[in-house]
Amino acid sequence: MSDDAEPKFDIEDPVLPKWVKKAALGSGGYPYPDRLDDAEYLKQLRKLQLELVKLQSHMLKHGSRMVILFEGRDAAGKGGSIDTFREHLNGRYWVDVALPRPSDRERTQWYFQRYVDWMPAAGEAALFDRSWYNRAGVEPVMGFCTPEQTAAFLDEAPRFERMLTRDGIHLFKFWLAIGREMQLKRFHDRRHDPLKQWKISDIDIAALGKWDSYTDAAHRMLRMTHSPDTPWRIVLANDKRRARLEIIRSVLEATDYDGRDEKGLGEVDEKIVVDPDRYISQHSNA
Repeated sequence: MSDDAEPKFDIEDPVLPKWVKKAALGSGGYPYPDRLDDAEYLKQLRKLQLELVKLQSHMLKHGSRMVILFEGRDAAGKGGSIDTFREHLNGRYWVDVALPRPSDRERTQWYFQRYVDWMPAAGEAALFDRSWYNRAGVEPVMGFCTPEQTAAFLDEAPRFERMLTRDGIHLFKFWLAIGREMQLKRFHDRRHDPLKQWKISDIDIAALGKWDSYTDAAHRMLRMTHSPDTPWRIVLANDKRRARLEIIRSVLEATDYDGRDEKGLGEVDEKIVVDPDRYISQHSNA
């Protein structure tokens, strides 16, 4: 569906269309026909969270620093993934960074400046619920920056990230990918659940008709900012449970820490965590 055509979906209708509900889990080429069941999810999650506690102790002992970026479309599950990651960790050291719109003063600063303020000290980790990559996604799609500003950002971001990693920060970049029908379902759930209505904004609603523009912007960003030193990991996130497990597992698998339990850790599911080139080739608008 092009950006010029409104989706045949009324988010104000309290009844979710059957075609949305039926297609949601399998949308976007999701590889599993069913969600992970509760018992298996909790079993795996406990093992991984025990490993996270070990990682936390290791980082405090050795003064390690970590930055984890969570990016993706609206309703992809970024906030929930961060909450699950931090559930049994010390919030003093594992910080959830969800910055509001820049102030008038911040808009006159070097673009990366307000993010630098949140870089971790020894023993700390910063988990960004959206990050400097706003400049490559929501901002250009919604007209909040110029094409020249986005081009400059895409040139500068890899250099900025190399500065972080060369200074010893462990950097992880996750793009949570969901299908269009899954996004519609989650938007509908938020709109009609009084406990979730705060999660949906006017910008979210406006973005419904800009699916292809977001796709093009994301693919451009991934192509230009993925490298061996600072790679992107694409996480297929229609099933939030599998996505959360594989995000935690990906961080643990790529990090050395004392007391590591290989059996408890398991292996990263390559059906869920995929390479950007593979993902783009399967989901290009071209």
